[in-house]
Amino acid sequence: MAAAALTRAAQLWSLLDEMAENEPQAYRRLLQQQRAEAELFCALPEPHLCLRARPAGGVGRPLFINVCSWKRVPAPKGPADPTPVSAGPLQEVSGEGDLYSIIDIAYNPDVLQRRQENPEKMEHLIHLTLKFVEERCNLTLSHLYTIESFKLKGSLETMQQRLRGRQRPTLHHSQNTKKELTLDEMLHTMKAEDCSNASVLLKEEHVRQPEGHLIEEIASTETPEKLSTPAYEMITVKDANKKSLKIELRIELPKVSSVSECDLRISKDDIVIEVPGKYKLQLELPELVDEETTTAVFNKRKEILFITVLVAKPYP
Repeated sequence: MAAAALTRAAQLWSLLDEMAENEPQAYRRLLQQQRAEAELFCALPEPHLCLRARPAGGVGRPLFINVCSWKRVPAPKGPADPTPVSAGPLQEVSGEGDLYSIIDIAYNPDVLQRRQENPEKMEHLIHLTLKFVEERCNLTLSHLYTIESFKLKGSLETMQQRLRGRQRPTLHHSQNTKKELTLDEMLHTMKAEDCSNASVLLKEEHVRQPEGHLIEEIASTETPEKLSTPAYEMITVKDANKKSLKIELRIELPKVSSVSECDLRISKDDIVIEVPGKYKLQLELPELVDEETTTAVFNKRKEILFITVLVAKPYP
């Protein structure tokens, strides 16, 4: 595989050199096109607004919907066409005395910008979003909702990871692959590979809506893993003056033998611990923390992970 990749790269550079020498204008147009496509592919979702909804009847944990702007989600082809949308998984989040669900929904920036200028159209998009979440997640939500004062529930990094997914696309090679490819064929082949830090290519998947096919989901190729939520205990350590000093987290991880099996991600306001194929725990932290002070110790005999992080010092 490595030798084949090096061979393709050498062929590509040779074809590009030949094109630069013989067709300089076409070469410049190609570079501009590739740069624009790379910027689009590497674009990250950005928070736009956050909705707070509740199950019908008011019973159950609240649901936060992060409505995001993402250049990788295409705009509608025309005024009468469905609005493409990309959705992350529905997750239940447990914090210190705080239980809620969260889901991330992304639209093309132009879709949100046009509706931001027209309150009636924005309200219509919000109701479509709620209906979409109901059907996608098999929920029944109240028609009442709140637009929060903050744009994002949780951390930016975690939202982007949920929307982008983690699976990398695989390039399938035919046994009859030609040894030499044209420039167009070479570029088409390389586009199928993930040559950047982006995690997944998007594909279209139609979701039939009763309101005249108003939303078209752009779904990740990733199949969400069903991971168990481990038992845990989180406490905030305070001094004699009730000032928060640090946060201690104790997580029980049966059948885990080493801390190297654990994937730990922490931001100033949340933490995610994942053991691939076994466990996943996402928690909102009760205080803003200094991520650089995080320590993690795994007790192999007791199969318990201990995490400690200092509370961030307030700005003077």
